Amino acid sequence: MNTDPIADYLTRIRNAAKAGHKVVEIPASNTKKEMTKILMEKGYILNYKFEEDNKQGIIKIALKYNGLVPAFKTIDRISKPGLRKYANKQTMPRVLNGLGIAILSTSQGVMTDKEARKLNVGGEVLCHVY
Repeated sequence: MNTDPIADYLTRIRNAAKAGHKVVEIPASNTKKEMTKILMEKGYILNYKFEEDNKQGIIKIALKYNGLVPAFKTIDRISKPGLRKYANKQTMPRVLNGLGIAILSTSQGVMTDKEARKLNVGGEVLCHVY
């Protein structure tokens, strides 16, 4: 049993990138699917595919590299099950002065910090990517 599936998702991506794998498979959930779409839109991964099986489904992510270096430098979990981190419009994090992204879970869905500022909503800060 996994107590923090989002940390597991981020760790699998981080480990696969460090090992130089082209594709990583991760058990699916709706939050993970939305996070994967955001990573694709922002150019941190090359491609993704959602596959259905008799259980919860699988997300296959094709990792993106610049030469031998992964497209992202770090991918960190911020809000943890033992200590949740929330942000409103005023306390919204800016990752590397706007060069990176923060992924938030808001009342209007999973989105980046820039989109949340635009919509004037806050939420739980899931991770930072840069």
